[in-house]
Amino acid sequence: MNLIHGTTRSTINIPSIKPKFSLTRTATHPLFSTTSSFQSNLANKILSSKSATEALQLYYSSSNHTDPTKTLKLHSAAIHFLTNARLYLKARCLMKCLIETLHKSCTPNRLCSLLFHALDQCEVATPSSKVFGVLVIALIELGFVDEAYWVVKRTEELPAGHVCNRVLDGFLKRGRLSAMWEVYEHVSCRGMLPDVVTYGVLIDGCCREGDVEKARKLFDEMVERGLSPTVVVYTTLIRGLCCEGRMLEAESVFGGMSKAGVDPDLYTYNALLDGHCKMANVDKALDFYREMMITGVTPNFVTFGILVDMFRKMNRTLAAESCFAQMTKIGEIPNSYVYNCLIDGYCKEGNLSAGISLLSEMETLGIANDVYTYCILINGHCHMGRLKEADDLLKEMNRKGVVANSAVYNSLINGYSKSGNMAKALELCGQMVVNGVEVNIITYSTLIDGYSKVKDMKSAMGLYTEMVIKGLMPDIVAYTALIDGHFKDCNTKAALRIYKEMMEAGLTPNVFTLSCLIDGLCKDGLVNDAIKIFLDNGYCSPNNVLYTSLIHGLCNDGQIFKASKFFADMRSIGLKADVELYAVITQWHFKTKHICDVMMLHADMLKLGLIPNDVIYGVFARGYREIGDYKSAFRCSDDLLPAGVKV
Repeated sequence: MNLIHGTTRSTINIPSIKPKFSLTRTATHPLFSTTSSFQSNLANKILSSKSATEALQLYYSSSNHTDPTKTLKLHSAAIHFLTNARLYLKARCLMKCLIETLHKSCTPNRLCSLLFHALDQCEVATPSSKVFGVLVIALIELGFVDEAYWVVKRTEELPAGHVCNRVLDGFLKRGRLSAMWEVYEHVSCRGMLPDVVTYGVLIDGCCREGDVEKARKLFDEMVERGLSPTVVVYTTLIRGLCCEGRMLEAESVFGGMSKAGVDPDLYTYNALLDGHCKMANVDKALDFYREMMITGVTPNFVTFGILVDMFRKMNRTLAAESCFAQMTKIGEIPNSYVYNCLIDGYCKEGNLSAGISLLSEMETLGIANDVYTYCILINGHCHMGRLKEADDLLKEMNRKGVVANSAVYNSLINGYSKSGNMAKALELCGQMVVNGVEVNIITYSTLIDGYSKVKDMKSAMGLYTEMVIKGLMPDIVAYTALIDGHFKDCNTKAALRIYKEMMEAGLTPNVFTLSCLIDGLCKDGLVNDAIKIFLDNGYCSPNNVLYTSLIHGLCNDGQIFKASKFFADMRSIGLKADVELYAVITQWHFKTKHICDVMMLHADMLKLGLIPNDVIYGVFARGYREIGDYKSAFRCSDDLLPAGVKV
């Protein structure tokens, strides 16, 4: 199907860009009605010059140290001369200098109007589409994309295709895709036939919109029209398919490149590597990496950054180290992103000293260790409970002039909150305010969770109220922390009120929220209410956490029959209970003398390959002794001897 020509184009729904200028052409712009005869004569001399050197000498001698708005006729004459002499680069440089000068005293709309009418003055020279093309490209390169499009719409003759492509690309690079399609509609209606560059821009636009199907249709249409896709077009489509996770299709397009005789470049391989790495297709990613090396395409820091990041996410630090070493071996200098990925890998496996060593190495090599580097290290130290070292890293940041962001402060606040040091956590929050760093939802939620865990519900609710007053919507973490805190403070009424407020705010409870509710209700003796919440749960699939909370509650309430039923349901859907849950339910079966159920639980646990610990064997040994089965009790004790566990 033809997406560009015929009836298909007319059905495309494209939002309109509101015109910023009047589209009524006037014979003479008011500014030029006062132009002196001297300026007109000099403009004619510039136009009739025998060489560019002569023209520019006349131009510079007369226009220097003069208000450009009063000598636009001379500027116009020089640009016309250079354009007609095919000195497009010089013409564009002159135009850009003029635009930058005018922009100091004029709005973009005003300067664009002045320049258009200056170039369009028939008494100076006969304007051509080429001279307006110079203006359009100069405007694009200086960021005035809307003004460039206005010029295109005002010209009687449509500028050349490469000029229109620059306008399309200008809107694409700024993410204004609806405007890009409007420009394309306009230039197509005026007779522009798309070339390979046009298709490349449009395919890129489709991929950025997530419409890969349309991108593929445009690609096929281009080939049908006899246009040969370049490596840039192929790479654009491959990248779009990779971003959507459609790796088989991306590889198919890659295969088509070879058949068409188009050699993939570094960007092509990087796109495929990135796609496979995001899908954790390690073997495929490494295959393309090896192919790169065989075909003589030298990987760059982006290539290695992709690989190191993949191995880091998979907790394969040794493989990440190998990539890092290969990078330096071929002479490619790692940038801060690559270092940060490797440092993050070390921190996640608890090897903080290796992370600090890389930080020192970055400093030695003169590679900027930015806020992200410090954030990774601080978060790693906080996670390991090494709060003093984390605090020292913050002080080091301040000494080096690296400005801490909210992520850095939130990591430290989370660390101190988990350790129960809420005074220090609040002090850090105060530092954020003093340093102009935004106290965001994560900050509040972390503090609320910290105060809830130390059972200071007054402070937790104070922060909750402060959030609401400031217009910050509490997230599921804050609500869950408050619900759990109120239950642990034996305030079921307040916990249920917070739950109601959460539901009214339109938030969906997660498994942790429901687990807190079920556990809290069971401990308060409201087991039937807990069962109702469990059964009415339409928000998330029941998992081990939910089942365990409910079964614990039912056992503690003496409802062993219901507990056994939920345990059976849990096992029937493939969920695996832990040893502690087996211990709890087994203990209650012993109390009710359900020995058959005890034996079945014991067999089920061994079948699953769960390794019994001293807790579960202690339950078995005591249970058998209480019912007088000393032989079984001794056997349980004997089973623990090889493991060195005493009952």
